[in-house]
Amino acid sequence: MRILAAFIFSCALFFPLVADAYDVLVLESRRDPAFDEALSGFRSNRNLSERVIVLADYADVDITRIVREDQPALVLALGDRALEAARKLRQTPVIALISLGIHNRHASHANLTGIGMFAPPERYLSLLQGMKKHRIGLIYHPAKSGWYVQQARQLAQRMGIELVTREVSTPRDTLTQLSSLAGRVDALWMLPDATAVTRETVEAYFRFSQEHSVPVVSFASAYLGLGAAAVLEIDRSELGRQASDMSSAILKGTEASDIPLAYPRRVQLRINPSVLKHLGIAAEKAVTNPRE
Repeated sequence: MRILAAFIFSCALFFPLVADAYDVLVLESRRDPAFDEALSGFRSNRNLSERVIVLADYADVDITRIVREDQPALVLALGDRALEAARKLRQTPVIALISLGIHNRHASHANLTGIGMFAPPERYLSLLQGMKKHRIGLIYHPAKSGWYVQQARQLAQRMGIELVTREVSTPRDTLTQLSSLAGRVDALWMLPDATAVTRETVEAYFRFSQEHSVPVVSFASAYLGLGAAAVLEIDRSELGRQASDMSSAILKGTEASDIPLAYPRRVQLRINPSVLKHLGIAAEKAVTNPRE
């Protein structure tokens, strides 16, 4: 009996048991409260079995092997590193969340869909229009946000708004391009562009706002404390529920290629009343958003 027990123990060490079948392989780039919120929302609508792998906990993870052996119905990738790992998959459907690289990956991956990190451009433009702003400065990296700026530009023209755009290829370019907007714009629009907005450059936006008395409209509540006049922030729990609806369609047989990339369906407007007052903008003008 002791020999048999020792043999079983040795097998467990050198030949790990195959994971039970499950519906969703969840890949998290790292441990992050934002991912927890989205995952909580994802779980709230459906009772799906899952396996969670946090990539930052390992030196290397062979996602292709894991998917081949476990055969999950789909993969939920949270963050850019998770999306990068999932790009090696060609057959298993992948839903990507909280990733700035999803739009660049989507064109070459038929098995990939998901929800972007950008609020619909009409929401921003409607907000700026309510503030009576018509010349909007916008700095972006063409390869990362060019698709979005193109959509925004078309909408802005129809709304009588001029987008004064500046392209950057490195964060350092942002400071120069901000200076070139002096006297040319009456508001700044910050995009979640990892080149145009970084820890090193973000304060420059708010210095520009103070020096030239123009509001900054941004994408995260953290920027309100730095001087943003208003932000349109993605509801991460709702983002997860939206992804859950996508997963339901895939599990019922819909191809990922037939599910287009989506904008977040719930975006929350938050304002900084003191900044708006200082700039002479009525708070009710900012709050009133016909596309809310």
